[in-house]
Amino acid sequence: MSKMAAEGGGKEMNEIKSQFSTREGAYKLLTHSEYSRPNRVPFNSQGSNPVRVSFVNVNDQSGNGDRICFNVGRELYFYIYKGVRKAADLSKPIDKRIYKGTQPTCHDFNHLTATAESVSLLVGFSAGQVQLIDPIKKETSKLFNEERLIDKSRVTCVKWVPGSESLFLVAHSSGNMYLYNVEHTCGTTAPHYQILKQGENYAVHTCKSKSTRNPLLKWTVGEGALNEFAFSPDGKFLACVSQDGFLRVFNFDAVELHGTMKSYFGGLLCACWSPDGKYIVAGGEDDLVTVWSFTDCRVIARGHGHKSWVSVVAFDHYTTSVEESDPMEFSGSDEDFQDQIHFGRDRANSTQSRLSKRNSTDSRPVSVTYRFGSVGQDTQLCLWDLTEDILFPHLPLSRTRTHTNVMNTGGGTGAAVVIAASAATTTATNSGGSVAPDSLPAPLPRSNSLPHSAAGASKSGVTDNPVATGVSKFATLSLHDRKDRHTDKDHKRNHSMGHISSKSSDKLNLLTKTKTDPAKTLGTQLCPRMTDVPLLEPLICKKIAHERLTVLIFLEDCIVTACQEGFICTWARPGKVGLLTSQNQANSPSGTVV
Repeated sequence: MSKMAAEGGGKEMNEIKSQFSTREGAYKLLTHSEYSRPNRVPFNSQGSNPVRVSFVNVNDQSGNGDRICFNVGRELYFYIYKGVRKAADLSKPIDKRIYKGTQPTCHDFNHLTATAESVSLLVGFSAGQVQLIDPIKKETSKLFNEERLIDKSRVTCVKWVPGSESLFLVAHSSGNMYLYNVEHTCGTTAPHYQILKQGENYAVHTCKSKSTRNPLLKWTVGEGALNEFAFSPDGKFLACVSQDGFLRVFNFDAVELHGTMKSYFGGLLCACWSPDGKYIVAGGEDDLVTVWSFTDCRVIARGHGHKSWVSVVAFDHYTTSVEESDPMEFSGSDEDFQDQIHFGRDRANSTQSRLSKRNSTDSRPVSVTYRFGSVGQDTQLCLWDLTEDILFPHLPLSRTRTHTNVMNTGGGTGAAVVIAASAATTTATNSGGSVAPDSLPAPLPRSNSLPHSAAGASKSGVTDNPVATGVSKFATLSLHDRKDRHTDKDHKRNHSMGHISSKSSDKLNLLTKTKTDPAKTLGTQLCPRMTDVPLLEPLICKKIAHERLTVLIFLEDCIVTACQEGFICTWARPGKVGLLTSQNQANSPSGTVV
């Protein structure tokens, strides 16, 4: 068990959850759908690269076309993924590879070319190479950067370029990123480059060669490691997060910088796009999730729930909800309110098309709630809702669907909370237990349009306070005292948001001294102060593993997580528990992992 799991908090705190509830229902861990190395022995992860998971659907006629690939230490596995339908059979991997002298660090399937007979899988390695393999045919077709003449540092991220059967992009811990074509060779000598385009803290070079060779392009981005990149849903833009703490978003084809954002402190480790490409969520060493507007190029919210570094963020395309009905004043009961909202009713493609309507010239946009999740080194899974009171703070109150507070999810975590800083609240005093260097505004009186939770909410929620009425469209309110959460002693590092006093400005200055002068970014649009943007709290925040979490993937009928011990877990969505696994699940004790 890790230090994180062993220290502080008592038995209840350290209990690993096997189910959790949100307002759409209960998510349940399917213990018999767990994937790992065949011997099921926890992997000793000291000094090892993160466990990663990739999925592909090969359109198998049997209806069981999902395939899963994951790396554990020096090993790489390829299985049929049975998900919520049947128990995993670990004795029969389709392909298994053990590497010597280097470890797999990341991988990605080409979804365009995948068939039941053949798949193209890219694998990046700790020594800098990239391998193209076919785990169905059990072939190794090509090895790129074989002699490490292009880059000698660890591969941090590899992805096929969207819509391409042959182009792929590779990021390294050197801070460089390379564009390859599978049809071209890498040459027998180190490449020579010539500048194509450069801007603030980035440069793009082409390969100077008589004949076309790899890499086609070399990107140098920021300072320090380039930790991850993500293509926008339309494939036109590229979000990069680096160890220097910057999110940089590029127009990929035009090779131009679109916008930037700076972490509160420390490096950024992960990023993802909303289904419609309008928002990017980033996470990293400041323990926060930060929501950035692609259109406005600014931070619109931060989320605090993790007690250590955030390792993965991901949007849930299936629970993002869209409502196209005409706006209507809400003044009814909780039941009426529930009737007006929908959860997970739309398939991802339908959701994306409906989300696009939000940008029409209609003065009344469709109602939308984005669901995203995060996992971290604190072994916790957090789920978040990004709602209209954050996205459209100036809309009339009737358009503000503050249903992030409808239900208490139990376990003392409370429902989603937004503490917004407006002109009316920035002068409010902090009541102690600060979660950030900047003081948080005092809780506002509950808006009368906000449904009350059954979890101890006050009956007298209506207020005549003109200040509260004026800012109620900016803020939903906590159902629980937040002090308990933020005074936890089981943080892995001292650099937590939860351990910085609002009065310790000297400590803050010490922590944020990086190569980029924080005095020039903190308080600007690049990095707003904590009181300048709404602060989200998670819908749920649950400890689900013994070791740090490294994977979070939302599928149609389940959520997939993985930890550094090498266990890949399947969480059935509400109502999606298969017959076989539900019977097996009934034999497991509630609330714990067996």
